[in-house]
Amino acid sequence: MKAFWSWVVCAGLWAGFGVHGADAVSVRLPATDDGLPGSGPIRRYDWFQDLWTKKRTAWAQRVELDRYSLVFLGDSITQGWGDDLGGSFPGVKVANRGISGDTTRGMLIRLADDVLALNPLGVVLLLGTNDLEEGADPETIAGNVRLILAELKRHNPQMPIILCEVFPSSASKKRPAEKIKKLNALYAALVKGDPQVTLVETWPLFADAQGDAKEAQFPDLLHPNAAGYALWAAALRPILATQGFLETTPDVFTPEPGFVSLFNGRDLTGWGFRTNDFSGLSRSPDGRYVARHGRLIVTTPPEHSRVQQLWTTRSFPKNFVLKLEFRATPNADSGIFIREPQLQCRDYPLAGPYKNLKSYRPQDWNEVVVTVKDGIAHCTCNGEVLEAALKVPPTGPIGLEGDRGQMEYRRIRIRELP
Repeated sequence: MKAFWSWVVCAGLWAGFGVHGADAVSVRLPATDDGLPGSGPIRRYDWFQDLWTKKRTAWAQRVELDRYSLVFLGDSITQGWGDDLGGSFPGVKVANRGISGDTTRGMLIRLADDVLALNPLGVVLLLGTNDLEEGADPETIAGNVRLILAELKRHNPQMPIILCEVFPSSASKKRPAEKIKKLNALYAALVKGDPQVTLVETWPLFADAQGDAKEAQFPDLLHPNAAGYALWAAALRPILATQGFLETTPDVFTPEPGFVSLFNGRDLTGWGFRTNDFSGLSRSPDGRYVARHGRLIVTTPPEHSRVQQLWTTRSFPKNFVLKLEFRATPNADSGIFIREPQLQCRDYPLAGPYKNLKSYRPQDWNEVVVTVKDGIAHCTCNGEVLEAALKVPPTGPIGLEGDRGQMEYRRIRIRELP
């Protein structure tokens, strides 16, 4: 058996070995680590082996049914979300492939049959926390994730992959904050520059001031409750919308009387990189700015942080009222340029600078209103003042910056004042 597994691994064909039916033996956890891909812990507690076999036997019967779905691969946090992920993504065909207690190496072993056999349209990964409990070092865990990503990309080089940062937990759960932060840093380095993989900053979304999980969302400091799952779903929705899984119909909106749209919702007409005009293009040449279904999307940069600016091709010398809505992924950083100065437009509670807003809706749509009169801009978010008297030049264009994370803008309109 050891020789056989070694041959499979060396030939690069191990990903094709496993379940394609209901054979109860093929879904069982291998008895030893000999010849298995990856490194680090594989759990073999009786309860885990029973669960592993039960789950994978059931999934083997559903391969055809679950083909071409959005697959969630993970451990108990993913499993606990339920088969339909709590109905969090209406209209999206999903397949939950989480097994409670699983490690990254366990997921690597079952990747071919539980995920790749489904020919998924996309994959969401949350993995690594159980490895920490078993004493694995972050480098070993990241090495397994590297192999998983390589197999996903080899299977389909165009398939979108979402890698979620490991959620915070607690040292009392053998998952101290410093190790999780180090592991997440390795994940970020692993996918830096890779446009196929979107890294979602889920750790700061949940961490308290000490870097541990909050009991209000993680009662046992490990598993999210309904409130925690709701936050995770909200963090994923903007990314899934950009990838075409959600919000696939146009945003129908008519500006108020006296307002003129600066964005037609279909393409980048009227916008460019200062010296360019992207009229008629649905995306900027570098792919950073994308027009889709009424949203002007500033996509997550593969480098994780890259400053880029998109500007209107016309300037606005008159007094005006500018209105728009934005939606930010966790910890996203962007900005709105008013003629020249930048109004910070971010996921305010995490990225600041306006961390104490009462009406801000995380990972949802928020309205910014900028009123410019005689060189002074008064700026609000959902009616709360951001800047009472921001000085601006006599004339200039409107701009949208991208830096970190994904930001979306919509319903961008302006009314020039007498």
